[in-house]
Amino acid sequence: MKIEELVPEALRLPTKDRVLLAASLWDSIDDPYDLAVSLEDEEAISLALKRDEEIESGKVLALSHTQLMNRLRQ
Repeated sequence: MKIEELVPEALRLPTKDRVLLAASLWDSIDDPYDLAVSLEDEEAISLALKRDEEIESGKVLALSHTQLMNRLRQ
């Protein structure tokens, strides 16, 4: 079934069923913030500063939330 067919059907469900469906779907998604290794605070800050520098220097292009969501839907 295509997403275009599934969404309208899901929206017809009672609220409780939609909540259960949403929770099931959410639980099936890997946490994008769950790193393979645990970072100490200093390492995490260093990584954040490095990412910020990459964006500020133009080395990488930051995406808006809308742009990110559009890419994820493709």
